[in-house]
Amino acid sequence: MSPARLAVCIVTHDDADDLPACLEAVAHLTRSGFARPIEVAVADCDSADDSVARARAFAASAGPVDPAGTASGGLRIQVLPLGENRGFAGGMNAAIAATRDEAAGDAGRDDDWVLTLNPDARPAPDYVERLIDAVHRAEAAEAAEQGGHLRIGAVTGRLIRSAGDGGGAAGGDRVLDACGMYLTRAWRHHDRGSGELDRGQHARPERVFGATGAAALLRRRALEDVAFEGGEVFDPLFHTFREDAELALRLHERRWEVLYEPGAVCLHRRFNLPARRSAMPAMVNYHSLKNRYLLRAYHQTAGNALLTAPWALGRDLAALAYVLAREHTSLAAYRWLWRHRNEIRARRRYLQSRRTAPAEAVERWFRQRSLPLSEDSLS
Repeated sequence: MSPARLAVCIVTHDDADDLPACLEAVAHLTRSGFARPIEVAVADCDSADDSVARARAFAASAGPVDPAGTASGGLRIQVLPLGENRGFAGGMNAAIAATRDEAAGDAGRDDDWVLTLNPDARPAPDYVERLIDAVHRAEAAEAAEQGGHLRIGAVTGRLIRSAGDGGGAAGGDRVLDACGMYLTRAWRHHDRGSGELDRGQHARPERVFGATGAAALLRRRALEDVAFEGGEVFDPLFHTFREDAELALRLHERRWEVLYEPGAVCLHRRFNLPARRSAMPAMVNYHSLKNRYLLRAYHQTAGNALLTAPWALGRDLAALAYVLAREHTSLAAYRWLWRHRNEIRARRRYLQSRRTAPAEAVERWFRQRSLPLSEDSLS
């Protein structure tokens, strides 16, 4: 088996203080079974601080890539100053495109992986190695036991809150940040275990609805399969917030599964939480509100609308009341949705025309937070 190819994609916007430690963590990733060098792309969304300068300084310290394709630390770093704030979605699209191996063809290799990282994420040295091992074990077990093929498009690990951001509790207990993502009938998506003391829960590898973009390992073949026309992996209309949940829905609609591996650990200093909404930037709250409707506009079926109506409509009314009473800056989200209705309809038609999985492949995630690896994958 040829070595796995790994690309690490990071989007920055005024993240100069976090970025060096993130890149240092990437430089310390173990490389057993990986092709060298690891491709790293840092896409900067018009930072006002010195994020670009720090990324370039780290790239220079890694040294030039030699003819054998290796560099000091085994990294090849590209810094992409985008000149505008395209958000996580647009920035990540630029980084993914910059690390694409054109020689692999449109479908890509089966062991060609993309690690999306937030600048405030610190993966353990064996984070990616454990994730890839988990994929290989799950796929081999499925083939041996079921005689089928488990299509894993994404895998995520056990994210832990960093110290200073709720990461440490009394007695030094760790606090979970995310153990995969789940859906509710109100069309909300949450991170499993978020804010819970780490007592060893969520200890088994499982299938989950989605993986937070803060530290998700994505199979490039799956990304190519679910991309929008033009090759966009993340939807640029989302800009920021909920774009990882939207990608998860596209993966499931095209028969790709998302895996959670508890042995892979990553620290994450998370700021954007529902409990902190009043302290978050107005632009983040605006996109958060807008994108909750985009999720449903793209992916909700008539049958699902009937089944989830009491919860989803109740949430819609509560959100509208909150915005009218306390968050007037987000009213523009409703105007944006109306102005872009034709574009939204066109993107929905494209996505719905490409669905290959039965409705149950998505509907089950409104009832269950995880599924065992051995259960029928609806293939």
